[in-house]
Amino acid sequence: MATEIDRARRLFTVDEYDRMGVAGVFGPEDRLELINGEIVEMSPIGPRHAACVASLTKVLVIKIGERGVVWAQNPVTVPRHSKPQPDVAVLRARSYRDGHPEPDDVFLLIEVAETSLAYDRGVKRDLYARAGIAEYWIVDTDAETVEVFRRPAAGGYGETRRMTRDDTIAPSAFPDVTIRVGDLFA
Repeated sequence: MATEIDRARRLFTVDEYDRMGVAGVFGPEDRLELINGEIVEMSPIGPRHAACVASLTKVLVIKIGERGVVWAQNPVTVPRHSKPQPDVAVLRARSYRDGHPEPDDVFLLIEVAETSLAYDRGVKRDLYARAGIAEYWIVDTDAETVEVFRRPAAGGYGETRRMTRDDTIAPSAFPDVTIRVGDLFA
């Protein structure tokens, strides 16, 4: 039986969310994303989070070069009801001027978790797996580890690994782009 709260809920599409943004419903200071039809406030960006995103972005831009686009803290459209803003995305090399990237454009999505670890391991991981995102990393700033998820399926990711400070990781799409995990926290 549905409760009053269940009946009061309304989910939004990506198109509706985009129209609200254009209409000025959200202010410039609002840090929001659309997840499974719900408008969700994003966690604040602390100094460790910001430094880690900057390190990741710098190393990926340098090492990937023209072979891909490194997309930092910008939206990715997951039709029909989600528009997350991962901390870093590595995308196919093309222009995204006429539309945000979609799952087929994505080689790798990265979330840096300073206060959002449970959300990134649950809601975000499930969303990205269902969307077919080939590879997803969660950078845990507290534990100084990287959780690597590969081989997406409807029920989650088929491959999961936890990398520590002394380990070296590389995106599947760019195996020559090696990163020492500890360098992300220096």
